[in-house]
Amino acid sequence: MLLPADHPPVRTGRVGLLLVNLGSPDAPRAPAVRRYLKQFLSDRRVVEIPAILWQPLLRLVILNTRPGNTAANYAKIWDQKANDSPLRVITRAQAEALQGAFGPEVMVDFAMRYGNPAIGERLRALQEMGCDRICVAPLYPQYSSATTGSVLDELFRVMSAMRWMPALRTLPPYHDHPAHIAALKASLETSLAGLSFVPERIVLSFHGMPRRTLDMGDPYHCQCQKTARLLREAMGWDAGRMPVAFQSRFGRAEWLQPYTRPLLERLAQDGVTKVAVFMPGFAADCLETLEEIAGEAREAFLEHGGTDYAALPCLNASAEGMTMLRSIIGDSLAGWA
Repeated sequence: MLLPADHPPVRTGRVGLLLVNLGSPDAPRAPAVRRYLKQFLSDRRVVEIPAILWQPLLRLVILNTRPGNTAANYAKIWDQKANDSPLRVITRAQAEALQGAFGPEVMVDFAMRYGNPAIGERLRALQEMGCDRICVAPLYPQYSSATTGSVLDELFRVMSAMRWMPALRTLPPYHDHPAHIAALKASLETSLAGLSFVPERIVLSFHGMPRRTLDMGDPYHCQCQKTARLLREAMGWDAGRMPVAFQSRFGRAEWLQPYTRPLLERLAQDGVTKVAVFMPGFAADCLETLEEIAGEAREAFLEHGGTDYAALPCLNASAEGMTMLRSIIGDSLAGWA
């Protein structure tokens, strides 16, 4: 069928790669944080309380009290040079480093599940560039309904409104991928070599989830434990030297245990004075790593008797991290690129 003369040309034949991470507010100020938290905490996969009970609490209490404190925390870690959040700066750098890695016909972009740039916006942009096959890569090594599951929900919601849907692939969890474990090992060794002290413990801190998610069948806890086990085996260490903990608890319900901050306090009280914290569940440094672990957790450890503390960087856009992403994403692009 011939198109009308004034119809814009339809581009096809390219492959799109869309990296997706959690997101952050557009500015370290209360109004921007309020918009971000409203979107984030309205996600039914993030907060599984019935909406009729949760939404009044969210709108009347949380969104009127929490944004100011959260904005102050973002201000502490905000990238002043880029005038952006570290998570967005790093994810952009990861996307830029992957451009061209899979051939000239693979267009690489990035999006945030909450906030900007939005998944729908960048998915449509890739399609307009001629990408009729798109691989969406949630940058969560371990699967959780509240993270990877939520990205897929939004992806399918956006696609349901498309007249012409691209062929779609999604990156599976890579918690036990050999390239991921190798990258974690290399990054950990590099970070430890740069410290002025030798840690007695290296705490592996993963983002927490409510305990009920495990009871309901979410694989996240098991995948975190497997990542930890494989990393210990690669390093030749045991669980005593490299314990697992879970951070970022929110609300009164029980979450996955042990909790990171109380564990650090107990270690200090028991005479462990030198500690490093490594976060294998985060693909990029963000508020939870830079403010909570590098700031609040450090203060708690030192206040309870610790003397030396280090929050080790995530893989970010490091050489080790990018080698890993090229490997695992290359697997998902097989046959396309």
